[in-house]
Amino acid sequence: MKTDALIARLAENPAAPEQPQTIFAKGVMTGGFVALALTMMALGPRHDILTAVSTWQYWAKFVYPLTLAIAGFLALERLARPGAAPGWRGWAIALPPVLIVLLAANQWMTAPESIHLHLFYGHSWRLCPFLIVLVSAPVFAGTVWALRKLAPTRPVLAGAAAGLFAGAAGAWIYAFSCNESALVFVSVWYTAGIAAMTVLGAATGRWLLRW
Repeated sequence: MKTDALIARLAENPAAPEQPQTIFAKGVMTGGFVALALTMMALGPRHDILTAVSTWQYWAKFVYPLTLAIAGFLALERLARPGAAPGWRGWAIALPPVLIVLLAANQWMTAPESIHLHLFYGHSWRLCPFLIVLVSAPVFAGTVWALRKLAPTRPVLAGAAAGLFAGAAGAWIYAFSCNESALVFVSVWYTAGIAAMTVLGAATGRWLLRW
C-alpha cells in the first residue's frame, strides 16, 4: 500500500460524509437495475407465482438473500474506508446463513422421507448457482466501480465483501424467476452461488481494487 498515493487521492477529492453512500448508490442501483432487467427479459417471473406467493417458504426465500445482502453491504461500506476493518459487521454476515440452515433442517426433519431428494435437488440444482453468478455480475461490476472511487486498503477482503453483496443481491433478483421454494434447496444451492461470487470477488479484488 502506497501511503503517499492514498493521501494524494484523499486530498484531491475531500469527501463529505454523504459522498461514499452516494457513490455506492449509483453503482449498486445501476448494477441492480441492469441485473433485474436482463433477468426478466431472459427468464421472466416464475410461472406459478400466483400460487407461490401464498406460501411462507416463497417469502423466506427472498428474506434470506436480502438480509445477507444488507449484512454484506454494511461490511463493504466499512471496508471502503482507508484502514478500516469490518468489525461486528463481519460477524453479522453469519446470521442469515445460520437461520436459513435451521429453517431448512426443520423442513427436512418434518418432511416425509420420500421427498427428501426433491427438497435437496429440486428441478434446477445444476443451473441455480451458475445463474446466480450470472445475475450477480452486473451488481458486482457496479459495486467494484464504486469501490474504485473510494479508498479500500484491503483489496482482497473488500473484493470478497463486494462478491458476497453482489451474490446475495443477485440471488434475491434471481428468486423472482426461480421456481424452487424448498428452504433445503435454497440453503444449499443459493448459498453455493453466493459463495462462488464471494470467492470470485476475493480472487479478483487484488487486481480490480489495487491503486
